[in-house]
Amino acid sequence: MSIITKYILKKYLINFIIVLMSLQLFFVGMDYLQNSKDLPNSANLQLLYLMYNSFFTLTLTLPLSLVFAWIVTLVIFVRNNELVAFSSLGARRINIYFPAVISSFLLLTVLIGIQTTPLAYSYEQKKKILDGNYFSNTKSDIFLKYDNNFIYFKKLHPLRKEAEDIHIYKVEDRDLVETIIAKKAYFQNNKWYVVDAKIVKKPKEMNFETSRLEVRYEKFLNTLEGFKPKILDNVYEEKSSFSILDAISALSLLEKQGVNTDKIRAAIYYEIFIPFFILPLIMIIFIFTSLNRRFFNMGSYTSLTIFGTLVVWGVFFMLYKFSNSGVIKPELSLLLPLFVWFSITYLIYRKRKKYE
Repeated sequence: MSIITKYILKKYLINFIIVLMSLQLFFVGMDYLQNSKDLPNSANLQLLYLMYNSFFTLTLTLPLSLVFAWIVTLVIFVRNNELVAFSSLGARRINIYFPAVISSFLLLTVLIGIQTTPLAYSYEQKKKILDGNYFSNTKSDIFLKYDNNFIYFKKLHPLRKEAEDIHIYKVEDRDLVETIIAKKAYFQNNKWYVVDAKIVKKPKEMNFETSRLEVRYEKFLNTLEGFKPKILDNVYEEKSSFSILDAISALSLLEKQGVNTDKIRAAIYYEIFIPFFILPLIMIIFIFTSLNRRFFNMGSYTSLTIFGTLVVWGVFFMLYKFSNSGVIKPELSLLLPLFVWFSITYLIYRKRKKYE
């Protein structure tokens, strides 16, 4: 690693830490001030609220901080005539912005790694604390399809991995052939175990004189293999988040059931791919940076780059909301615009490079 690369990386990371801490303190502090009167009196719960809110806010502030820190770094370099000095020492454009791109890529990878952990549900956890439901998490009246079964849960306890008042209806060729009724079921060994199940089976051929319902009882009955309680908790909520691992599991299971997976695919694309929209942004901001301080309007440059960053982020966020609501297919609303954004940046870079 050259001395110039080390110097640029050091300055960039220092500015990134400062900007990230500032944004985190601003968003988390404003949220706390707005909701402090509704929070429990417990100091532990308030600290947990701040922790969960910090992780939730990080998904927004970290990508933006990477861009804003790069803008600050470039402004300082131009003001001190350091970009001219880098060029005089033989550094090419790619040698200047490459450290920012690589460090941003690594930090975004860490952010994606966090989204595979339970911290991906930070928003839900902080909302439970705010609503006074942190120690109880119950979902009611969940109705779902699994293979040829239609399953109804009166109550679901995702944290305890239990369900109450279960009805399972087995359907063959649009004909109800079997019903399973139980008071309790629990999730263990990647399966749902129905306890003390009552099974009512309808005869295949209906005859008024000889046909009768067959009733039997089972101590344990397993079903819904691999269908995690957290997936059940989120898939059937209008507004919910997913960890990446749970989203992939839900996608695999629901595709087999023929259920619409637009919402889950949108969450996966948004969490894994969309954060990398800042990499072309870092390049394009540097492309339009003047090396000479004399021909550089710092005020206009800073305002336009920050405004442009917020616009690009806002467009992708809006497209995610469209795909999450089912208005547009996530492949068209997220992956295609991201590919177009990378392509446009590459074409601009090639065009600017010809005039250097």
